[in-house]
Amino acid sequence: MSPPARVERLLEEYGRTYAEEAGIRLRNTPSPLYRLLTLCVLLSVRIKAGLAVSAARELSHAGMRTPRAMADASWQDRVDALGRAHYRRYDESTATALGDGARLLLDRYRGDLRRLREEAGGDPERIRGLLREFPRIGPVGADIFSREAQGVWPELRPAFDTRGRHAAAGLHLPKTPGGLARLVTGDDLPRLAAALVRVELAE
Repeated sequence: MSPPARVERLLEEYGRTYAEEAGIRLRNTPSPLYRLLTLCVLLSVRIKAGLAVSAARELSHAGMRTPRAMADASWQDRVDALGRAHYRRYDESTATALGDGARLLLDRYRGDLRRLREEAGGDPERIRGLLREFPRIGPVGADIFSREAQGVWPELRPAFDTRGRHAAAGLHLPKTPGGLARLVTGDDLPRLAAALVRVELAE
C-alpha cells in the first residue's frame, strides 16, 4: 500500500481529533481555544485519554467553557465535575491547576489565548513556551495544543509530536513533520497528527 493510501485509511479509521471527541468545534475564538487548553491540562497526566476527554466534556456541560466561568466556579465544583467523569486519581490537583490557570489567563491575556499568540509574534516555539507557563502544561501539553490547534493557527504547522512520529515510522511513513505534512492538506494536519497518536496509544 502506498503512503497516500495508508494515510487515507488512517484518516478514515482514526482521524478524529481529541478536541472533536471532546465536543469542541475548534475555531480561532476565545471559548474554543480555552476549552482546548483545558483539555490539554487534563491530558497532561498519566491517565487514559478517554477519561481526559470525558472530563473535558463534563466541565463543559457544567458551564466551565471560559476562563471566567472556570475561575468563578468553586474548587469543589471542579472536583465534582471531574469525579462525574471518573477522573478521580488527579481530581483535586487538577481542580487547583484549572482554577489557577484560568486566573492566569484572565490576568495576563484578558481571558483570550489569541493575545498569547500575538505576544509570541508568530513563533511556534515561543507559543509553546508561553503555554508552558500555565499550571500542569509542560512540553507534552504544549505539544498536544500545537497538534490540535495547527488547523486554526497555521504558524504551528506542521505539528507532530514524538508519539505521532514514532507511529509514522512503524507504518513506513515519513518520520519528519515536513514529510508527513506533504501527504495531506493543511486542514487535515490535525486529523493526521491525532490519528498517528491514536495508533501509537492503541499499540
